[in-house]
Amino acid sequence: MTRLSEAQVAARPLLLVVGPTAVGKSEIALALAQTLGTEILTADSRQVFRGLDVGTDKPPVESRGGVPHRLIDLAEPDQPFNAGAFRRHALVEIERLYGEKRVPLVVGGTGLYVRALVRGLCDVPETDLPTRARLIEQARRQGRAFMYQELQRVDPATAKRIHPNDEPKILRALEIYQRSGKRLSEIQDHHRFGDDTFTSLIVGLTRERGALYRRIEVRVEHLFARGLVEETRRLLAQGYSRESAAMKGLGYRQVAGLLAGEYGLEEAVRLLKRDTKRFAKRQMTWFRKEPHVEWMSIQEHESATTVAERIARRAEDFLAHLADSHSAQVVVEGR
Repeated sequence: MTRLSEAQVAARPLLLVVGPTAVGKSEIALALAQTLGTEILTADSRQVFRGLDVGTDKPPVESRGGVPHRLIDLAEPDQPFNAGAFRRHALVEIERLYGEKRVPLVVGGTGLYVRALVRGLCDVPETDLPTRARLIEQARRQGRAFMYQELQRVDPATAKRIHPNDEPKILRALEIYQRSGKRLSEIQDHHRFGDDTFTSLIVGLTRERGALYRRIEVRVEHLFARGLVEETRRLLAQGYSRESAAMKGLGYRQVAGLLAGEYGLEEAVRLLKRDTKRFAKRQMTWFRKEPHVEWMSIQEHESATTVAERIARRAEDFLAHLADSHSAQVVVEGR
């Protein structure tokens, strides 16, 4: 079990494990957390929602090996939740772990959440529910393509950064523009990430593409076997709209079409496999552009324990360097 020294705590270390969906983060993080004697802080924009368990592949309690998983089940599916809210919750957990002299371990595939935590946030307006509701209704009436064209008109730079099908981000950018009169791209360009809040070690996990895609196919079949259809049906019956941001996520979107009679089960499975592979590719594109990620390739038959041991060794070197650097700084300042 790793306990931080006072010098290490003062350096505010943060260990992050990132990568695409189905790469094996959950199993590796569990073994790593057990080795380091810490908890898992989940950076996943869909696992924050209560009741979205199967579709988000949220680890069941019985499979968590006694390791607390934080930053999940924070909001209802129809509640707004963004990177700012994630960062606020994460900072509370991180400070608690520092108080216990344990290294915070952040694990996830939501790149924006990771960036917000490590490098700070733009000063953008808080979510305005009336404006958001009006934009959602407009999107329902006029379509996603129209909303994307509107974003291209008012903020072409942001439009280039957002996929035309990513309705939540399109609407959020339009909401910011309508509320503040400022383009999101301008706000981001004037913001300087890198508050140096933490000293971070970011390990990016990757696999050969064919191996990753095979794992995605197995995962999708597992989700259906675990009850993805039944979970989606229950959420819809509880009144959560098919058009809500949470229900438009991977899995729920495809199954909602199945339940609406738009296609059969085989097609729903095919669509989810296809869309998950596309999502994994976008995740890798995001993380490849992030600075200071140390990439670690996983071999197809390598166990989660073995990968966790590799990360743990790197983390030990990282923490030892922090202690040495802090001690040297104290000596210099004390001259």
